Amino acid sequence: MGKRKAAPDVTVMGGGIFGLACAWACLKRGARVRLIETVGIGAGSSGGLVGALSPHVPEAWNDKKAFQLDSLLMAESWWAEVTAQSGVGSGYARLGRLQPLADAQAVALAQRRAETAAELWQGRATWRVIEAGGSDWQPPSASGWLVEDTLTARMAPRRAGAALLAAIKAKGGEVIIGEGEARGAVIWATGFAGLAELSADLGRAVGGAVKGQSLALAHDARNCPQIFIDGLHIVPHEDGTVAIGSTSERVWDDPVSTDAQLEALLARAIAACPQLADAPVLTRWAGLRPRAHSRAPMLGEWPGRPGQYVANGGFKIGFGMAPKVAEVMADLLLEGRDGIPEGFRVEASY
Repeated sequence: MGKRKAAPDVTVMGGGIFGLACAWACLKRGARVRLIETVGIGAGSSGGLVGALSPHVPEAWNDKKAFQLDSLLMAESWWAEVTAQSGVGSGYARLGRLQPLADAQAVALAQRRAETAAELWQGRATWRVIEAGGSDWQPPSASGWLVEDTLTARMAPRRAGAALLAAIKAKGGEVIIGEGEARGAVIWATGFAGLAELSADLGRAVGGAVKGQSLALAHDARNCPQIFIDGLHIVPHEDGTVAIGSTSERVWDDPVSTDAQLEALLARAIAACPQLADAPVLTRWAGLRPRAHSRAPMLGEWPGRPGQYVANGGFKIGFGMAPKVAEVMADLLLEGRDGIPEGFRVEASY
């Protein structure tokens, strides 16, 4: 008979970005970890295409923005450690972002934000106003000026999930695809389904699902910055693709089908980057993303369930928030240190 595996100290429910990241962070602290995913790694919104790790604007500072800044600043070394353990690249690169400015008023506001960023971003990244026209890879700008920030990074969501999965296994973590028994402390990182279960348990809605659609084109701009224009992300990846996304839909007929809304995004992307006009579409994606009512991640103890915890609700910012979310949850479960911002707590959402 083989040696019986010791019971886990921590069980993570869910193989999306928050679940994988929390499992990895707990393993690094020496915990025995079991991860249970009933469908497949990245089966939900973490299996998307875009991978834009973008900061909030540097003004009206709050706990959410400070937490995100910490996470974005720690991301490079955090993902490098994952790759070193797994031998699998995540597609991470901090190449910045360009945003067009519509008029003189927008330019003045961006210049004020540059001053604030110099203070709030700790000198580790910059936000500045630059003149348009210095590169072929730039969006049209009515004012002739752009915002350039050096904090924005990219990552390939599916590759990042594969890298974390490989790192977890290499570190001795147990991964179950299907049904499995939760033992020890339990982290629920089950996306929109988890928000629905939490809402039912608490007797009030704390969040729900928002549909998103995105696509990937065959166009090699791998060393170029991202472009962000009126809510549209254009993200070059190191595999020679460019991701375009995404829609935000509260009403839909089919959660996993693409439609004319995605074609409209593509048309806007081509208008911003004419180089994409002849690029073949490689992949179209649609899925549901978890959105807590606060739009911030929802972290901490599950009310009324001792020993059970929630890590959910990273709507649009999950990959950027994941390193910090994971370390804070590991702090809480394994060391009893509570670094969760007040606005992120489960009880803050009801």
